[in-house]
Amino acid sequence: MITLAEKNNFNKSKSNKAYNTSFKGNFKGITKAADVFIKSQENLSSTRFIQDTITNWAPKAVFSRSIADFSEMSFLEFLESGIFYFASPLLGEKLFRNKVFKNFAPENLRKQINENIPKTVEQIKNSNLADEIKKRTIAQKAGIVLACTAIPVAEYTLSFAKNLFTLKTFKKSNFDSIANLNKSDVKEDKEQQKRVEAHSKYQLKKAGVISAAGIILGTLLAVNGHKSDKLQKLSETILNPGKSFTDLLHSNNVKPNKFTEAVKKISFDFKNENGKLALSKGQLGLTAILGLFGYSKAAEDRGKLDVMEVWTRVPLVVFYTIVGSELFEKLFGNILNKKNIFPDLLTKNAEGKVSTPQRHELPKLARKLAAERNTLPQKELERLTKEKAVVSLVPYAFSIVFMGLALSALTRFATQIRYNKQHKQDGATPEYIKQTHLPEIYKNFSL
Repeated sequence: MITLAEKNNFNKSKSNKAYNTSFKGNFKGITKAADVFIKSQENLSSTRFIQDTITNWAPKAVFSRSIADFSEMSFLEFLESGIFYFASPLLGEKLFRNKVFKNFAPENLRKQINENIPKTVEQIKNSNLADEIKKRTIAQKAGIVLACTAIPVAEYTLSFAKNLFTLKTFKKSNFDSIANLNKSDVKEDKEQQKRVEAHSKYQLKKAGVISAAGIILGTLLAVNGHKSDKLQKLSETILNPGKSFTDLLHSNNVKPNKFTEAVKKISFDFKNENGKLALSKGQLGLTAILGLFGYSKAAEDRGKLDVMEVWTRVPLVVFYTIVGSELFEKLFGNILNKKNIFPDLLTKNAEGKVSTPQRHELPKLARKLAAERNTLPQKELERLTKEKAVVSLVPYAFSIVFMGLALSALTRFATQIRYNKQHKQDGATPEYIKQTHLPEIYKNFSL
């Protein structure tokens, strides 16, 4: 409970122009650390790029098997994170939306079209805008998506760029040598090196052609997409292929069911991030899945063990990236809500789903709780901040420990076992265990 003096001081501070700033940021110690962590989790720009790259990179760095393995892994992780965090805002938002495609509409319509691009197709169609503005907006949205074909294509091709990087830097194309599976030098096959180089360069050139084609087709659609119903329908299909597919099924007397409802949600439209275009779940899914097949195809050039390692680890990573992380967070939130832990923070909405307020919403909630309980808003805010940090930290820690450390270790040990079997060394201590700085008890363990 607060004293009369404290309440008077608080009331005085409300009239201060700096009240909101001090109220939101006047943290110390653990609370300040918690707030910084929450901010990093909700920030999709450079802060999140650095944080996620390090948490993905560090576990693999711990279990790297050679300088070549460490270098190509670092090359892949940093560029991959760059694609996920910067490609959409740079290409979709800053370049195509605000620099190029807005010039395709009549000058008197540009502002309205540009303002409505972040909205969904349904929101645009149900708005009070003129038909021409609606059609031009939907066509431009689809054109931007096509023009950004380079994003998933870059993710697919990245593994080939990695192969070329390793070949040119370390003169290695054999996975056994790169992964240092045996201390004895593995003689490089010059013919294999030529094949790896030729195939990698071919894939990079093909990626350039596909990306250029996407830009050309996207431009044509943005310019002409409002002129016919067919092009308008094509635009809607590009943005929401799931809905178009299920509409087709329903028109052929297929009744709605759980499968069609799930397919209906598939969308390649951008996410609306406070009026700006950002990577959506559909785009993330497409990019991650293409990345998996790019990993696998590039691995084929370097040997069977590389392919097997990819299919041991990457499908789990892709699943966790697309849906696993969100499912785990929801499960954890539901458990806390069921046990009535953090009831002020975790509440159920009208649909029965547990929701958690964003960081910027906490001050308003703190004031509401303080008014109801006759407590200090700052104290309520500090408590809510710590609770939200816990709700975010557990799934985050799971991602680091399981998806990072454990999965990296298991993948590498599994590869060593396969190598040993391949070379009839089942009873020998894996060279990888010998080379790590693990406790002696583990070095004596025989696989």
